[in-house]
Amino acid sequence: MLADYHVHTEYSDDSTEDMENIVKKAIEIKLDELCFSDHVDYGIKLDVDDFIKLNDQEKASNKRLFNVDYPTYFQRIKELQEKYDGQVIIKKGLEFGMQIHTIPQFKKLYDRYPIDFIILSCHQVEDKEFWTYDFQHGKTADEYISRYYQEIYDCITLYKDYSVLGHLDMIQRYTTPRYPFEKSKEIITKILKQVIKDGKGIEVNTSSFHYKLSDLMPEKSILQLYYELGGKIITVGSDCHSADRLGDHIAYIYQELKEIGFMYFTTFENMNPIMHQL
Repeated sequence: MLADYHVHTEYSDDSTEDMENIVKKAIEIKLDELCFSDHVDYGIKLDVDDFIKLNDQEKASNKRLFNVDYPTYFQRIKELQEKYDGQVIIKKGLEFGMQIHTIPQFKKLYDRYPIDFIILSCHQVEDKEFWTYDFQHGKTADEYISRYYQEIYDCITLYKDYSVLGHLDMIQRYTTPRYPFEKSKEIITKILKQVIKDGKGIEVNTSSFHYKLSDLMPEKSILQLYYELGGKIITVGSDCHSADRLGDHIAYIYQELKEIGFMYFTTFENMNPIMHQL
């Protein structure tokens, strides 16, 4: 079985890919299952219905991007589930780009819609982006990486309605040379222990190959630590933003997980994990 559990489409601000193109590609490459997981990043983006409430002057001055148009998004997934029933399993998910101060908004969103799967990711801290280096500006690597992991830990101690942690060491994408695992091991261990205690999981994000990183994401040392701590729930996702990257290196990662000692990978339905033998 092959399942891609991190997929973006035109409903994310950083993708223009038609959702149906993704489904057709999944069938072409013989994926058994995929889960759409388009972006929600409160703090730096607005929900569409919040934008509508702004007056004309506020709308004109607002330059923020939008989160998923939820009703349209979930309706489109339902249509594709019906159209391609029997050809590929399609699950409905979201990627919550969470910060500690945005937790109340995510709690309200989670209660609004039935969903199969939620990736909890950290894309910003204090509304400062990593990819623009606004967050890292004026900080040493020790300072900003420590702050990054602390934000993740603080979020998961307060918020529990998620399935897996996304690309746990994504901050390495913006850190050269690569930051040594041992320097972050203590806080990463705290994060993983909390994840396991709460019955949650982590993902392996295969965009590490697209970005030509020197290790997996999260790196093998983190995966090994998760295994040693007793972690079992683990998804694999391409983090694709276009159909051509769907399913990238999924089968390869299954083999890597087996070599570490994992016996299963995970899919989800109605937020419940389903284990599949590797």
